Amino acid sequence: MVKKWSAEIYKAVFTHIILIGCPTIFFYCFRLSEWKLIGLHLTLALVYLLGAFMLLLESSSAVFRRFATDRHESKLKSGMFNQLSYSIKSSLGIAGARHPIPKRSVPRCSLLIPAYLPNEQTIILETIEHILLKVHRPLAGLEVILAYNTPINLPIEDDLHALAQLYPDLRLLRVEGSCSKAENLNAAFEIVTGEIICILDADHHPAPDCFDRAWHWFEQGYDVVQGRSIIRNHDQNFLTQLIAIEFEMMYGVAHAAKSFLTNSSIFAGSNGYWCTSVLKQIRFNPAMLTEDIDASMRTLLNGYRIVHDRSIISTELAPVDIRSFWFQRKRWAQGWFEVGLNYQHRVWQSDQFNLWQKVFWTYLLCYCEFYSLVAIQTIPLMLSLPLYESSIPSEINQFLWFSTILSFFGGIYQTLVTAKIAYVRYPILYYIQYVLLLIPYITFKNVIAIVGIFDHLQGNNDWFVTARNRQHSYSSILQKAVLPTSGGIKER
Repeated sequence: MVKKWSAEIYKAVFTHIILIGCPTIFFYCFRLSEWKLIGLHLTLALVYLLGAFMLLLESSSAVFRRFATDRHESKLKSGMFNQLSYSIKSSLGIAGARHPIPKRSVPRCSLLIPAYLPNEQTIILETIEHILLKVHRPLAGLEVILAYNTPINLPIEDDLHALAQLYPDLRLLRVEGSCSKAENLNAAFEIVTGEIICILDADHHPAPDCFDRAWHWFEQGYDVVQGRSIIRNHDQNFLTQLIAIEFEMMYGVAHAAKSFLTNSSIFAGSNGYWCTSVLKQIRFNPAMLTEDIDASMRTLLNGYRIVHDRSIISTELAPVDIRSFWFQRKRWAQGWFEVGLNYQHRVWQSDQFNLWQKVFWTYLLCYCEFYSLVAIQTIPLMLSLPLYESSIPSEINQFLWFSTILSFFGGIYQTLVTAKIAYVRYPILYYIQYVLLLIPYITFKNVIAIVGIFDHLQGNNDWFVTARNRQHSYSSILQKAVLPTSGGIKER
């Protein structure tokens, strides 16, 4: 692992020498040849401005609520004014928590947990027990399927079989020959019996009412519902504090706003709810680094609908060290880059997207993924100036400063909106340190993204699973020696 980490550092240094050093020389030569590079300066400024505009648009849109709540909270207040206000909000798609009572009860549901046990053996019991004891069961029933792979027999498997004896709703599926989450899930589709499928990573703890909230959207004609992920171990160290705020921005602001603005969204890999018939058709591609985003694109291209609901909560564990964070984000960056190359042209050719949705997905697949490569060109442009002993015209310089300041303000504004709509009331210190480290944090993630793109261009698709460690000690059902009953659990 030390050798692998050293190789990553080498790739980061090498790629940035190339991306900074070579353009600096080129730009210097262009200036010597009396080429006007004002266009490049303006282009970079426009890139920053576009990013700032999207931050402001998403953050402002995220203030509107678009999520389901308990059906008992869906009664409208009496009065003509309240009725008129609700009608206007409904026509705009911002009616928020007020939704009609479902026409039928939640059908039978299945909850699938793909796991690589050598990595997740210390947390899997806690996750399954949380689901068995906390998640509301539909009247039609709930099954929990653990689809796992392991190269060797592990003692935890005995505990899992013992738990399955206590809870018949738990089904264990060891997928022989599997090397990926996608293969585990595809195998589970052969035995699933629910009309609705929820996919959860092994560290996710869903809220008790997750299926009740998701069912609302299926009744509205949607095929996939993506929930909100919250960091459970946010207080573990400085890194987890940053990631906690970032996830609130990602799921509470960015995803929610994009879904609201475009009536389109993504399946983010976990805490996603699928119509079973749709998921069996789409399935997952084991060859893709981000099988979730690949499945999202194929789902949308086939005419199915995805919505994001930030009220459907699931908590997860953030990486606790830089090394784990690096490999996780590099896989995300490389996977998104791979999906962008595969699907961007198909988006524009598809009749399943309207013009605004095509622009939105182009922003996601192209702008966001190439941003790190473009943004870094600010450095060689600036470095070439003192070498040439020249300066940027004052009006251009003012425009560059304006775009930079607006971009930074966009990040601050998004942080403030996040603090307002955050599911967890984090200490104010979390937000202060996030703002203070906004530029270094984004720069660091851009470095990781560049290495991910470099790996993809080199044909290197190797990735490492994110290390999972139990957050705290807990007492297992097996340790408490309990038996399930119709009214809950009782001691043996």
